[in-house]
Amino acid sequence: MSAPEQSEGDLLARLRAQVGTQGPPQLGRHPVNVPAIADWCDALGDGNPIYVDEEAAAKSRHGGIVAPPATLDIWDRPGLPGQPKWRPADKPPAEDPRSHVLRMLDEAGYVGVVAVNSELEIVRYLRPGDLLRNVQILEAVSDEKQTALGTGYFVTTRQRYETVDGEHVGDLLFRILKFRPGTGTAPAAGTDRPAPDPSSELRPRPAINRDNQALYDGYRAHELRVPSCNGCGRVFFPPSPRCSSCGSFDMGHLVVPGRATLHSFTVVHHPQVPGFRYPLVVGLVDLDIPADGRPGRSVRFVADLVGVRPDQVTIGMPLEVEWLDSHPAQVEGATDSRGPISLPQFRPATPPRRTETLTAAEVVEGQRLPLWCLPVTPTHIVSGALATRDFQDVHHDRDLALRKGSQDIFFNINTSIGLMQRYVTDWTGPESGVTALRVRLGAPAYPYLPLTFTGTVQSVDAGSGRVVVAVQASNELGPHITGVVELELPQ
Repeated sequence: MSAPEQSEGDLLARLRAQVGTQGPPQLGRHPVNVPAIADWCDALGDGNPIYVDEEAAAKSRHGGIVAPPATLDIWDRPGLPGQPKWRPADKPPAEDPRSHVLRMLDEAGYVGVVAVNSELEIVRYLRPGDLLRNVQILEAVSDEKQTALGTGYFVTTRQRYETVDGEHVGDLLFRILKFRPGTGTAPAAGTDRPAPDPSSELRPRPAINRDNQALYDGYRAHELRVPSCNGCGRVFFPPSPRCSSCGSFDMGHLVVPGRATLHSFTVVHHPQVPGFRYPLVVGLVDLDIPADGRPGRSVRFVADLVGVRPDQVTIGMPLEVEWLDSHPAQVEGATDSRGPISLPQFRPATPPRRTETLTAAEVVEGQRLPLWCLPVTPTHIVSGALATRDFQDVHHDRDLALRKGSQDIFFNINTSIGLMQRYVTDWTGPESGVTALRVRLGAPAYPYLPLTFTGTVQSVDAGSGRVVVAVQASNELGPHITGVVELELPQ
């Protein structure tokens, strides 16, 4: 056996020697509390009133505010690394089995880290004032594996969560990959996926003239304007110097809400023009224009559709505007085609949150949830990590993320699970009881790559009210999360 092989064998033996070890009880620094719940809801956009509205929560089956089930494993985290923590002098810090193994892998050069599986099982929802503790067991360390990210080891732990009074509230299975940056596998020929396209400025610049100047001025302010006749009130598109209805040359515009319905679409594959992502979905949309009894209140508008694959597009789907700041200014202060350019695009509209909870009888196996397209920004990523008390640098520090083998910062697994929970419970209603959240991670969720959530009812037990919903969230790199949400609905 060669020296490197012997070294790897020694490392695996030392890692495997830790399997089965149990860490000391880890006590949360603070009880579950309303401000932290509100921060989590803000970061994930979850408006379920049982988490934030005392009056609505008091009328619910919970009888008061509860914490989102996806927060089970955030309350006992230690906080920002490197900061002094108060603890009694007779209780020195104790290292849990996972931290010990991860430190061994760091020292061996496996400094890259990414979560790959998380399974939360909820015994009961947490309430403000609950102080949690958990006991962690190191369940498994894999052989060294070759992955797309790099060669590394999968480390699996289980944790049992209790209150300090000994009440069992939930369990967690958690698996991460520790890998050597720069040792990943190249994609097989013909399987390359499109890379994020940062070069929208390579698109042809639009021609701005006296007829459409007001529209592009609005676009620069992310204001969707449509031409209108000041004489008869007719709205129309494209812009024209004269009203075809009354003949007036007095042209103005209306600002519309940015909601639309898909009338038709086409998918462009070729020719491929620089600055666009392909396949390119181009939609003909019916803009939502508030009616006031005047003629010509329907306008069709051509725009790119984003955040949705061609096979997910359906005629009649609701849409909402998303702005692309496509070109920087060529001349400071220019308001014509030499100035900054913003363009309206459309994505699937965010499904409304259900205010009345579905019953089990209203759900059928195979039923599809509406699409949800989530724009992903650095702010979303960092605020999600902070709200879930995850201070791993790859979720907030771009320089360190690059150094550890990532293309950019990316969603942490708690944010992804929280978004999956929000997606399903927005559809089922505020009082659906989540009993488990099981997730496998795939492609990273990087900034500026929208995530599109889809869901299907996998099974329904009408007798018990138990429902299982399969969920996938994907971006242009592939599936980001694949998992299930298990719920109990009113019977």
